[in-house]
Amino acid sequence: MSEARILPDDARIIIPLRDAVLFPGVLSPVTVRRESSIAAAQEAVKQERAVGFLLQRDLAKTDIGPEDLCWVGTEGPIARYITGQEGAHHLLVQGQARFRVLEFLEGWPYMVARVAQIEQTDEQDSEVEARFLQLKERAIEAIGLLPNMPAELAEVVRGIESPGLLADMVTHMIDLKPQQKQDILETFSLARRLDKVIELLAGRVEVLRLSKEIGDRTRAQFDERQRETVLREQLRQIQKELGELDDSAEEIARLKERIESAGMSEEVLSHARKELGRLQRMGESSGESAMLRTYLEWLTELPWKPTPLEPIDLAEARKILDEDHFGLDKIKRRILEYLAVRKLNPQGRSPILCFSGPPGVGKTSLGQSIARATGRAFQRVALGGVHDEAEIRGHRRTYLGALPGNIIQAMRRAGTNNPVIMLDEIDKLGAGGFHGDPGSALLEVLDPEQNQKFRDNYLGVDFDLSHVMFICTANVLDTIPGPLRDRMEIIQLPGYTEEEKIQIARRYLVARQLESNGLTDQQAEVTDAALSSIVGDYTREAGVRQLEREIGAVLRHVAMQVAEGQAEHVRVDSEDLPAILGPHRFENEVALRTSVPGVATGLAWTPVGGDILFIEASKTPGSGRLILTGQLGDVMKESAQTALTLAKIWSSDSLEKTDVHIHVPAGATPKDGPSAGVAMFLAVASLLSGRPVRSDIAMTGEVSLRGLVLPIGGVKEKTLAALRAGITTVMIPRRNEKDLEDVPAEARRKLTFLLLDRIEDAVEYALEPENQAEQAVAG
Repeated sequence: MSEARILPDDARIIIPLRDAVLFPGVLSPVTVRRESSIAAAQEAVKQERAVGFLLQRDLAKTDIGPEDLCWVGTEGPIARYITGQEGAHHLLVQGQARFRVLEFLEGWPYMVARVAQIEQTDEQDSEVEARFLQLKERAIEAIGLLPNMPAELAEVVRGIESPGLLADMVTHMIDLKPQQKQDILETFSLARRLDKVIELLAGRVEVLRLSKEIGDRTRAQFDERQRETVLREQLRQIQKELGELDDSAEEIARLKERIESAGMSEEVLSHARKELGRLQRMGESSGESAMLRTYLEWLTELPWKPTPLEPIDLAEARKILDEDHFGLDKIKRRILEYLAVRKLNPQGRSPILCFSGPPGVGKTSLGQSIARATGRAFQRVALGGVHDEAEIRGHRRTYLGALPGNIIQAMRRAGTNNPVIMLDEIDKLGAGGFHGDPGSALLEVLDPEQNQKFRDNYLGVDFDLSHVMFICTANVLDTIPGPLRDRMEIIQLPGYTEEEKIQIARRYLVARQLESNGLTDQQAEVTDAALSSIVGDYTREAGVRQLEREIGAVLRHVAMQVAEGQAEHVRVDSEDLPAILGPHRFENEVALRTSVPGVATGLAWTPVGGDILFIEASKTPGSGRLILTGQLGDVMKESAQTALTLAKIWSSDSLEKTDVHIHVPAGATPKDGPSAGVAMFLAVASLLSGRPVRSDIAMTGEVSLRGLVLPIGGVKEKTLAALRAGITTVMIPRRNEKDLEDVPAEARRKLTFLLLDRIEDAVEYALEPENQAEQAVAG
């Protein structure tokens, strides 16, 4: 500012305040950082002039003008000026009077405005007096509740005689937003100002009172804990000096620390603390002491805390599943669907899957691949032969040697609360008895609505299993109780085709057996022709277990040659197999068995996959009896009776003086099921007509007395069995046509499917024409 220019008498140097409001009669500290504000403060000190302080409307704005300021403020002299660090200058200002800005003046390096003081008088009527006394009481109460407030401040408040000064002082003292304080500053009516301050102070007093109560309770609890800690440390030092300190105290201290850090729920934590207190009061000689210590160790070792999972990468999961397993597209798709849903809804429940299929098709290894693809820990619980409910729910702690059930034990081994747990061979659970029913105990484990509060008898507290992904395996579903089966999503694994087995052997089994036998791929080689011969001539199974054993036998033969130094590299081809594995174990006997009338090839379902079933019929002079052999069950006996009746109708032969004998070979094996009607009818029809059944055809289906062919189950398994046996044509009921979608593409490509509505269709498709039958008989 030029020395020639002098501020008018009614003008004031203006300093904007960002987050503070100055009140008359109050000594307040003010910090300024803007260059213009620093220059204004320095000039005011130099000229010994009062400064006007105005609140900034937008606290975040740095470049401000007159329109950005409130036009009502407080003026007062700067009592003290201190130059601080980092560009901050500190002022101590004594507020004197309210003012209103009339206009801002230009031409100075800081803000200057013409102002008019607002005269304030204390109205001494009864209403103002009542409000004044109420405000004074509230203010004294607030001072008593505020921490670190000097006791003299309450005496100062008691000595104030001006209602206006008290209102301004209380507003400055309590914690309010700058806009709320500005509202009090702009309230010129004393009565209204007192009302507003009383209302604001009442709210703050209530908050302070509650805060003080909470603080007192917290302090009391802290003081009690601190006192207990000090006393325990003193006791430990005394015991140490007396030589009475043993390891048990340190062990209990470790247990306590582990309990507090285990992440248990409040209910479980309270229970654990109670049991720990019992343990502390027991002597080492107490028999219950060891049991209680073991129990608390179990509680602390369980995964109570949620375990974060890695971000789901569907492409990586698909790659892992393809690396570990060939085929199984339906199951892989279901797993990827689960991962996609979990990616979109991380809090969703895990599915409960049940893989059903013959042995050796990869049910257990598939569970391990799922765990790897989902980034989870994997645990297997074997249920075969389990007949005691306590194996699932655990033993009560009152029993000697009690332990938690297999589910809780698996959770401890996994170390996370969201592993993949495989319940293997769930179809082989023991029947319920006086030990309880393990199948019923599993209902709680496998029910998403209940397993979030699973209660093991040993633990005696709830444990959350809702984040676990349960996978069950079974060979057959019929032995699984209905309510238990209802809780699972069934996925069938019927078996592999010959081409799939060759691919599995090439990709996985050969490499695994090379490693097992200490060989490398430079030392041993098994050709595709050899693998194909092993699959077709030495094994006949739905899975690949026997195939892996045969490959192991071949590579052991190679290992012996390499170990003896006879060769450095051995190549095994199909011609070498008889010398290693012996003669072929399986031959295509279908053509030989069906070259004569009275023999038909049926298809059957077994727990280990599909199989072919030869049905033979012959006739002898007699009295019209039906003779059945081959350990047939009641259902197959009824099918045979129905088939004979239909054959009599079809051939118009009452067979009054002829006995018909139906035999199903492999008589040592019991056989039953509702799908042999078509094969039995064709066997009898072929016998009566003298026309052999085609050697390349197999059939399945039930018949009714009206000649209808009825639908059956297990189409996929039976189809694969026909393919393994060298069959080229399969007859199935037309109503099973929809089931062909589940048949592998390779089997659909290699087989011809004929659909049957009536038994006449079966006769047309399966029996050789009469002229060819006569030639076969003559030959």
